[in-house]
Amino acid sequence: MVKSRAKLIPLVNQTHMNDTANYKEAYEELQRIVSEIENGEISVDELSEKVKRATQLIRICKLKLTTTEEDVNKILRDLESSGSD
Repeated sequence: MVKSRAKLIPLVNQTHMNDTANYKEAYEELQRIVSEIENGEISVDELSEKVKRATQLIRICKLKLTTTEEDVNKILRDLESSGSD
């Protein structure tokens, strides 16, 4: 069994993004966990912790995507309203 020594990103709560926890890092770590599970590289003893960590990473990614979507929509609304002047 191969144990992963991948870099872990800091945990963040659901309402605030930590500057060091960006989407790319969270996504890459999530991909590593999925790959380890698919390849049978995780023992039953580790599985629960990996699934918990994956859940945290999904929350980070979802929050970042939602925040980015809201920011883009606001920019587009601002552009539309300034274009009608």
